[in-house]
Amino acid sequence: MVKAVVGACWGDEGKGKITDMLAADADIVVRFQGGANAGHTIVNDYGKFALHLLPSGSFNPNVTNMIGNGVALDIPQLIKELDEVVAKGVPRPNIVVSERAQVLMPYHKLFDQYEEERLSDRQFGSTKSGIAPFFSDKFSKIGFQVWELFGEEELKEKINNVLEVKNLMLEHIYHKPLLDADELYKTCKEYAAMIEPYVIDSVQFMHNAVKEGKTILLEGQLGSLKDPDFGIYPMTTSSSTLAGYGAIGAGVPPYEIKEIITVVKAYSSAVGAGAFVSEIFGEEADELRRRGGDGGEYGATTGRPRRMGWFDCVASRYGCRVQGTTAVAFTVLDVLGYLDEIPVCIGYEVDGEILCDFPTTGKLEKAKPVLKVLPGWKSDIRGIKKYEDLPENCRNYIEFIEKELEVPIKIVSNGPARSDIIMR
Repeated sequence: MVKAVVGACWGDEGKGKITDMLAADADIVVRFQGGANAGHTIVNDYGKFALHLLPSGSFNPNVTNMIGNGVALDIPQLIKELDEVVAKGVPRPNIVVSERAQVLMPYHKLFDQYEEERLSDRQFGSTKSGIAPFFSDKFSKIGFQVWELFGEEELKEKINNVLEVKNLMLEHIYHKPLLDADELYKTCKEYAAMIEPYVIDSVQFMHNAVKEGKTILLEGQLGSLKDPDFGIYPMTTSSSTLAGYGAIGAGVPPYEIKEIITVVKAYSSAVGAGAFVSEIFGEEADELRRRGGDGGEYGATTGRPRRMGWFDCVASRYGCRVQGTTAVAFTVLDVLGYLDEIPVCIGYEVDGEILCDFPTTGKLEKAKPVLKVLPGWKSDIRGIKKYEDLPENCRNYIEFIEKELEVPIKIVSNGPARSDIIMR
């Protein structure tokens, strides 16, 4: 049984917590795309963690956690995270890495930084984790797969070929110091030694797991609106954030993905640039940010304050649609308990026309939110375990959103802890 856990909008929806919870009944959790450019915050008995590359099944000793072939593998970051969770008393997670995963090189981070500097006020709001240069190289076929790190002469030759182009760019476009081939070879050998204990043939591993009927969770990073095809292009990430890509990024047959749990936040937040129709500002945004998440709405990778907004029915319905959602996990509902009234964006006004379907970026940038105000419930709902025990206005809010999404809300998260969950 293969299930995907993915995000509906900009990311930061709480996928880490939902994956961590579902991992209790899973055999394998796979990160299938993205890199260390976003974080999943998890609160459990061991403490609070911001994972960037480690799959969110890492706290369950019965789970095998795989870095899939679709991931941008930052090897030092992965090893650092492993060491950090173990240092906090977590039993050493069972980690395997696809031999076909591509390696994020030190120069990818440099090029990411240099390009944002060059773009100046036109920049994409990158986390400078090297993601766009990494994927550019992957699709230009000058990336390095994990297995290549174990070569010698072939590795040296490839490094020389790649640096011919990289050094021309450094010299003539960015006017920065050149890269040294011997130094890079040495780094690759260090990476090889670090990753060697974890490397597997992931195709065979996943084939056997599916054949044996194992429960497999595919864990996505970011959300639908950051997808390079269906998101707010070009203010997107560089790998597909959709459950459909899980088949490729993890190496499972597409028809094996039976459930797609899309995580939807009870209000909106975003890190980075791009159109955000329901965005709010000033004191109203500051208060929601302060109360939001666990300890406030700040990027798990960058620490940047997240941009805040009211729930966006148009974006969230679209996000669920492109994911192929079978069930919704509705998160951080408890945060809204301080409000007398809760605005919800139910449409976009573009050039005098009301849109209920999510448009392409050009129209999106001109859109103004059409708001409907719902009554708040003015109470703390943390600790409630049964849906019928929630305040009436809180249930009304959930059911209004569910109708707008056109997909059943089956999981309601009403607090940061693993146990703060209501199953419907």
